[in-house]
Amino acid sequence: MPALNPIQLEVLKLFQFSKTEEELQELKCVLVDYLSKKTVSEADKAYDERGYTLNDIEKWRKNHQRKKT
Repeated sequence: MPALNPIQLEVLKLFQFSKTEEELQELKCVLVDYLSKKTVSEADKAYDERGYTLNDIEKWRKNHQRKKT
């Protein structure tokens, strides 16, 4: 197993302060919120950089990408 990176180590340190299930859930919510905002930000950046339009997104929505097994 590879060594933990600095971010992973810091997250582990945060979890040591959670004493109850409620505190654990709060901390998880904070992390999910942070990661969600980062994901949306990266998606917005790609959208702008690549010049996508709403028409592109509509085409993707209708396009079936799954492979038959």
